[in-house]
Amino acid sequence: MTLPSSSLSSSFSASLPRALAAYGWDDAWAAEFAPYAAEGLLPGRVVRVDRGQCDLMTEDGVVRADTAFVTPHDPLRVICTGDWAAVEATGSPRYVKAYLPRRTAFVRSTSSQRSEGQILAANVDHAIIAVSLAVELDLGRIERFLALAWESGAQPLVVLTKADLVPDPDALGHLVQDVETTAPGVQVLTVSSHTGEGTDVLAAVVAGGTSVLLGISGAGKSTLANALLGEDVMDVQATRDVDGKGRHTTTTRNLLALPGGGVLIDTPGLRGVGLFDAEAGVGQVFSEIEDYAADCRFHDCAHEAEPGCAVRAAVADGALPERRLESYRKLLRENQRIVAKTDARLRAEIRRDWRAKSAEGRANHAAKRGGRP
Repeated sequence: MTLPSSSLSSSFSASLPRALAAYGWDDAWAAEFAPYAAEGLLPGRVVRVDRGQCDLMTEDGVVRADTAFVTPHDPLRVICTGDWAAVEATGSPRYVKAYLPRRTAFVRSTSSQRSEGQILAANVDHAIIAVSLAVELDLGRIERFLALAWESGAQPLVVLTKADLVPDPDALGHLVQDVETTAPGVQVLTVSSHTGEGTDVLAAVVAGGTSVLLGISGAGKSTLANALLGEDVMDVQATRDVDGKGRHTTTTRNLLALPGGGVLIDTPGLRGVGLFDAEAGVGQVFSEIEDYAADCRFHDCAHEAEPGCAVRAAVADGALPERRLESYRKLLRENQRIVAKTDARLRAEIRRDWRAKSAEGRANHAAKRGGRP
């Protein structure tokens, strides 16, 4: 007798060891996996990918498998750390046959000169953005990371590392306030892996679900990962005193189980953080600007020189920092460029808009000259 898929997934889910549940397995994943279970395949969480192969945590422990069957031309559809996959139960080598639909995906542009996206991590609940207090805060970079995090579907969290280097409580408070203004709706924590300050709070936040650790080289990600893991799993290298930058300690994306619950994906330091179709994420980061824009006289206001612009009025009143508006414009322009590279219709719309504005500019110039061209 064939069991209905719901019964199959429930019995299958109940039979799995706690080890797989610790990596995020739940009844919803079991229901998605039911057709593959019927084929005799095993579920596994991808903990590492490199050179056409991957390591998966399965009911048999960690399994090395070939990804030849799931290597499409689209770079956004390649298997990545955090995926739940269907892998052969036996064989040498074993092969990954498929991966389950992703709940969330953290994607960036591979380069400002190309239109391809690169998936960094899948099925992430929390995006931890590590920012070092050893150097001056780069609020624009934080906004960029936040836009990608919101777009991914994960909940961002900004962690200011190396807090022991700012011993003055008032100075530290001002830095936190600056980041909170930059990250509306996002929790901001200060931690010191050296003293242990704040790591218990962070561990409690990430105990449920999957977290990805993001930041540039030298932000203290590997040290922070070790603090959360309770042991020196990740190699740590010193940063340069002159600019706080470090070498890439982590060279692959690794998914690690945390002793207090949850799992952590540590990533290499990101030199470039290009947006990839992240308009909604940008809007979330700059939610106060979009709130002001709702009161602009024109619905398509560019917030530049249009009459009745509520956004420019907020800047003039000091309610909105000019830096925030400039950063908002910059990220929107960048996002529009990358989307236009892959969207022919949008490219045509941009060209038409540019021609219309050019014609309007010529007409205004001619009017000022008394109708003479």
